[in-house]
Amino acid sequence: MNDAIPLLGPDDHEFWMTQALREAERAAGDGEVPVGAVIVHNSMAIGRGYNRTEGLKDATAHAEILAIGAASETLGDWRLEDCTIYVTLEPCPMCAGAIVQARIPLLVYAAPDPKAGACGTLYNIVDDPRLNHRVKVLSGVMEEESAALLNSFFRHLRKSEESES
Repeated sequence: MNDAIPLLGPDDHEFWMTQALREAERAAGDGEVPVGAVIVHNSMAIGRGYNRTEGLKDATAHAEILAIGAASETLGDWRLEDCTIYVTLEPCPMCAGAIVQARIPLLVYAAPDPKAGACGTLYNIVDDPRLNHRVKVLSGVMEEESAALLNSFFRHLRKSEESES
């Protein structure tokens, strides 16, 4: 599938994934699962988000959902047809569905999610031929950096929980 992806070049994908990782670091700083997302249109970031489910007390406040909302506001349209979304962790079913609904043509993600991944790992919502839009996927961009951030966060969380018991 990767042969049909309109690549900007590996440096560009890494540049934007670095931006998404910065968003993920913001989430970690707030005690949230460190996932970040950036939406790019015409070589400009038009939407950013990081997980805020705990802070907002909202199950839908995932990085991708917040970034899609910000990008839609920036463009004044819910259709994000000429955009690329960069996410540090493979989107869950809710976020994969939102990416499809927003008509985003390209998803670039860092690390797979073996527990909730819906872009090829557990499900493949973004490439389901029964839906009205399909998304091209490029995975593994800066996977090690993203996985290290997630592992560090959960290791710290477990240590905190053990010390409280």
